[in-house]
Amino acid sequence: MAREAFAFARTFAPGPARDLLVDHHYLLCASSGALRLEEPGQSWLLPPARAALIEAGRPIRVSIPQSVSTASVLFSTGFAPQPPAPLAVFDLSPLARALVAECRGWGESEEPLSAYAAALFTALAAVTWRLAERPSPVGLPTGRSAELGQALQITQERLGDDLRFEDVAARVGLAPRSLARRFEDELGMTWRAVLRRMRVLRAIEELAAGDAPVTQVAFAVGYSSLSAFNAAFRELTGRTPSEYRASFRPS
Repeated sequence: MAREAFAFARTFAPGPARDLLVDHHYLLCASSGALRLEEPGQSWLLPPARAALIEAGRPIRVSIPQSVSTASVLFSTGFAPQPPAPLAVFDLSPLARALVAECRGWGESEEPLSAYAAALFTALAAVTWRLAERPSPVGLPTGRSAELGQALQITQERLGDDLRFEDVAARVGLAPRSLARRFEDELGMTWRAVLRRMRVLRAIEELAAGDAPVTQVAFAVGYSSLSAFNAAFRELTGRTPSEYRASFRPS
């Protein structure tokens, strides 16, 4: 009989989106690099400071924009209760990260868990299930219409440029007022708010990928002012870029 809970760690090269569906509750974490998760209407970025708790049987689309190492844990439906939500993305607490690291000693096996290991996995489930009750706001809605999808793609591809909304509207064949209405109706956000969020999410990828100075990251994602970048980053994540990077680096 397979273990009721187990951990595994793997390294993946950059690759296109693929569908993921497992019969266990899945705590998905990146120990380095970043993952992107997508489901209809929403997408999230998963750097090492964050985790996703995915309910057993819940389909999710995963893409790997950069090389990534994962340290994840699977719980059978008989070992852990149903998660608070089918999919929740949240910041990992220091306790949760320590428990994930300690659980890595027990991979998939037919050998049952020791009492100590079972207690560790039980504690990890308790901690992360509670964190999942307070999901992170750092996600991005994806919209419904083809025109809005194209506008989002153009914006994503030109984050580092001096991009104007009028140019995006012209590229998708809509008047600026019509495209602005699409953003409000389908996303509940203005284009400027979406651009700001995309730039912060790209910055999170860059901060997770290496040791580039924060100023360099700010310029790379389209900010000409470090103070404006810091303010936008703090507004979305609750931390400065330096604090965010430090949260998933070894102390």
